[in-house]
Amino acid sequence: MLAITVELLHGTFRADPDGSATTGRLVEGEWPPSPSRLFAAFVAADGTRQRLRVTTGIELAWLEKLPAPAIHAHPTPHHQALQSRYVVQSEKSFSRIKKKGQPQGTGTHLEYVGRRGVEVRPGMRVTPRYARIIYVWRISCPPEIMSALKLRAARIGYLGTADSPVRVRVESEKPAPLGPDAEFRPHAEGDVCIRVPRKGDVQRLDSVFDAWAERGVTVARSQFPALRHEARYLSPGRDRGRGVSGRVAAWLRLEQSVTGRRVSAVTSVFKKAVLTTYDSLFGEPPPVLHGHGFNRRGYDLARFLALPDVGFARSRGRIHGLALWLPPGCDAVVRRRVSSAARAIGWLRGGGINVSVTPYSGERYPVAATPRRWQGPAQSWITAFPAVHERRGPLDLTEVSRWCEHAGLPPPVAFRSTRSPLVPGGVDLAPVEVNRPGRPRLPYSHIQVWFARPVEGPVVIGAGRQRGLGLCCTRFQITEK
Repeated sequence: MLAITVELLHGTFRADPDGSATTGRLVEGEWPPSPSRLFAAFVAADGTRQRLRVTTGIELAWLEKLPAPAIHAHPTPHHQALQSRYVVQSEKSFSRIKKKGQPQGTGTHLEYVGRRGVEVRPGMRVTPRYARIIYVWRISCPPEIMSALKLRAARIGYLGTADSPVRVRVESEKPAPLGPDAEFRPHAEGDVCIRVPRKGDVQRLDSVFDAWAERGVTVARSQFPALRHEARYLSPGRDRGRGVSGRVAAWLRLEQSVTGRRVSAVTSVFKKAVLTTYDSLFGEPPPVLHGHGFNRRGYDLARFLALPDVGFARSRGRIHGLALWLPPGCDAVVRRRVSSAARAIGWLRGGGINVSVTPYSGERYPVAATPRRWQGPAQSWITAFPAVHERRGPLDLTEVSRWCEHAGLPPPVAFRSTRSPLVPGGVDLAPVEVNRPGRPRLPYSHIQVWFARPVEGPVVIGAGRQRGLGLCCTRFQITEK
């Protein structure tokens, strides 16, 4: 067995997992520290090629070929967002700005006369319960490799950023366990992706170093995608196959409410923001978000929901929150990434919408933005936004049962429909606010359905589910005080 223990000397860890810290969109720090980051620290400890001092480098070629290790770490650490700060910009950059004719007083640093300030976003600091991370490979390590790894480990001073000092130990036996349910296990059906080294990474890191030596700080690791290798891991306490049912990936709050008549514009801008943020953080968005190239029926696409204030005597149907629902069978890694992308959205702009967004963090009010308002369970559900009919023709229980089947719901035992809202604050939309340009015009109605047993929400029915139309509430879910 080969075990590498990393002890966090300050009890905290800070690193940029995907290059999003400088954009201000980082919502969670890297945890656990990836084996790829640990491998890079071993490479930097004694260098490669002509920079070797105390080792021969063969240990790196051996280490990069190992399979993904088991990682023992605290499963639910605290992630603290660090405040941005302003530092003095370099003289070289400031001289270029002055050559462009920009006024020298613009953006100058308050404490350094004649110097320009630049914003620095430090990202997230992670504080785990256990100050140790243990990487375990169930493989025999040759004595000469073990000796060389120990020499390199003694020269590692920090992991991630320079304010994350560490002590690294290499052992042939597994140290004392951290605690119950503290193991991230490699698994093909895991719910989280963690970066690991692969054969050839030493040469790739040498290429990064050569580029940095030639071009300086303009070189970033993100410019070398060949270094990015990910392995699936099961989080501690997660069993294979769990968490595959349809669930909301993110609940968000709007800092300012928006009239419910703009529901189509709000969900359209919300979808665009999620796709843009996902692309900037993780690359090409999955088909479940945008529908292009989707190899299953369209009933399984993501739903972008706007959450209005309805159901109470003083409700006015204004939108106070957002939710992003993912269908059953959605890949666990995709679910985590979509959740991170949605919670990283800070602003909705476009289509006449201009409002800031924050992740829901347990606030009781406004009630419309709380998950409990839309989750149920309940036997009777009523549309807050009208439901778009899936086809023309008479509306009967058979047709409504067909809608519910497409929405992943059991068949209802009864229903009623009207052209006007059935609950206080229910939004009464005009045809131009329901039907999209260039698409067939379909009828729409407000619906109340009854089920034989309580059904969990969010309940969304009809042809406009993906854009939030047909969202249902239950009248007696919350008592107004």
